[in-house]
Amino acid sequence: MSVTAVLHSEWLKIRSIRASFGSLIAVFAATLAITVLVYATVGKAELDDSKDHVFDAFYGINFAQIAAISFGATAVSSEYANGALRISLSAVPLRGLFYAAKTAAVAGAGLAVGLATAFASFFAGQAFLGEGAIGLGEPGALRACVGAGIYLALMALFAAGLTFLLRSATAVLSLLIPFILIVGFVVGDIAGSAADYLPDRAGQQVLHQVPEGSVGPWAGLAVTALWAAAALLAGWQAVRRRDA
Repeated sequence: MSVTAVLHSEWLKIRSIRASFGSLIAVFAATLAITVLVYATVGKAELDDSKDHVFDAFYGINFAQIAAISFGATAVSSEYANGALRISLSAVPLRGLFYAAKTAAVAGAGLAVGLATAFASFFAGQAFLGEGAIGLGEPGALRACVGAGIYLALMALFAAGLTFLLRSATAVLSLLIPFILIVGFVVGDIAGSAADYLPDRAGQQVLHQVPEGSVGPWAGLAVTALWAAAALLAGWQAVRRRDA
């Protein structure tokens, strides 16, 4: 099969599997719904008390990252259900091509939906703020919109790599979701600046108007990219060496 045909087949898998496609849609729909709900109830007092209006505009990304992780995990775990991986490798015997196409499909879909989510949630939230609204001309706002989309794609890839390694979306979600929601904060209180290099905390620096901690906005995304690359490398070693 040609590279184009393999990429097309991987996109068809994402579209046709309810769990992966539903998670992808949830990245956009859930984030937008939460943003509208939150900003519809924000009062002037809360607006005036905020120290970082750009970061506040991306409150919904906290939920979007969970959906992005679910998308990356379920897009890969479908290959391990009912021997589907054997069928995939029969159609695409070159494991490197199969792995690259699967990774590219997850990355492309995650990035496209991530960018749409970031810009849509930003504008939707600001629509409720009247005179207090900010635009893309606000320092750091455009960077945060683009960075948020990249961050969501990287988190999907991080989960995809771990799923290739562990062969289970349940295991990956059981590991990553508590890690993102709980462990990062606990480690932050204990380890101080070392926690700035965790994948979620580093990547989210791009959402701040004035980044906090020891990692800058783009350097933070680079740290998250390294986590994702390490997971994908481990996943590739598992696919290359293990029997289907």
